[in-house]
Amino acid sequence: MKTLKSMRLHIGVFGRTNVGKSAFVNRITGQDVSIVSEVAGTTTDVVEKSMELLPVGPVTFLDTAGIDDNSELGNLRIEKTKKVLNRTDVGVIICDYNGFGSYETEIVKQLEELQIPYLIVVNKNDLQMIAEDKLSALEAFTKNVLLTSVLTDNDIVFKFKGMLIKLLPEDFVNTPKIAGDLVPPKSTVILVIPIDKEAPKGRIILPQVQTLRDLLDSDCLSYVVKESELKEALDNLKKPPSLVVTDSQAFKQVSEIVPDEIPLTSFSILFARLKGDLEAFIEGAQAIDRLRDGDKVLILESCTHHAIEDDIGRVKIPNWLRKKTGKNLIIDNYAGHDFPDIREYSLIIHCGACMTNRREVLSRILTANKYGIPITNYGVTISYCLDILPRAVKIFK
Repeated sequence: MKTLKSMRLHIGVFGRTNVGKSAFVNRITGQDVSIVSEVAGTTTDVVEKSMELLPVGPVTFLDTAGIDDNSELGNLRIEKTKKVLNRTDVGVIICDYNGFGSYETEIVKQLEELQIPYLIVVNKNDLQMIAEDKLSALEAFTKNVLLTSVLTDNDIVFKFKGMLIKLLPEDFVNTPKIAGDLVPPKSTVILVIPIDKEAPKGRIILPQVQTLRDLLDSDCLSYVVKESELKEALDNLKKPPSLVVTDSQAFKQVSEIVPDEIPLTSFSILFARLKGDLEAFIEGAQAIDRLRDGDKVLILESCTHHAIEDDIGRVKIPNWLRKKTGKNLIIDNYAGHDFPDIREYSLIIHCGACMTNRREVLSRILTANKYGIPITNYGVTISYCLDILPRAVKIFK
């Protein structure tokens, strides 16, 4: 019933301790999301609040810890705060009449390096207005500067929304399609959804639900079947479907059933385009053939989950990789939003990213590129190992 965090605009709120970050989030959301106190360093971890911010749409505020706490615990908070940048679509830097110092300047530098749009909120003007020279220094960074008081400005929500709308990323304003843009309206699309150990009883997994909804929104005729009923489904149709989308784990079986002239791809490849960079993932998959004995491969999962007996990231993909390469590979798994030290790896394989936003995936791709490490994703890896990648990506012109 709710928009998923992964499909929301993530707004990161940054600043020194006690400049009013938490009070700002509480005022904009209209709720006591974060603890507010005159004691510096009250916010000790990232506080998340998801809401519908009309007319912007679904957003998640990320209220971070202060960035000038020099204690040992404070350093841990600072590290967590900086990691939030990888999930941020729009940055909000809070300061007061003292203007910017080295802490805020460093955040600006990192936002600009990641090409994240941002605005500056100068708080506490009910106590003291910022001096002209300090305001000019802020405007040298960006013209998106809001002078306000979280406590007394009755128009703060309206002003913030107006400024935020100007900074919205293009892919949020014009929400990209998952599959609906690949076929004309009224087209028939078959979704192949195996009911396996990873599908909870009574439900189907998230990417499949989102793809189905996207096709319905695009006025497509959706035909949902298990792989065991796929051949019968094809025979029942008066004319061939415009597209078949399968769970990656059934790729081999489905590719043998679906005639070559019918476009075929997977949910994970659709999400490689939606949540990341499909071309980068395709290029990264080419590195599989260059792997040698003893090379380390990192398999990244966005969410933590209970690993099942035949887990795709811990069992199936490692088996496919070793069979494809014939090499003795060292394969590590890592789950969660944090990004580990990747410099020792020869290849990174990202999950479908259904539980994270595109900004975080793109940040991980940028980091991998920085160290010259190939990166790909589940669906691209599986189709490459099964020698059907060219067919699986052919529909993406």
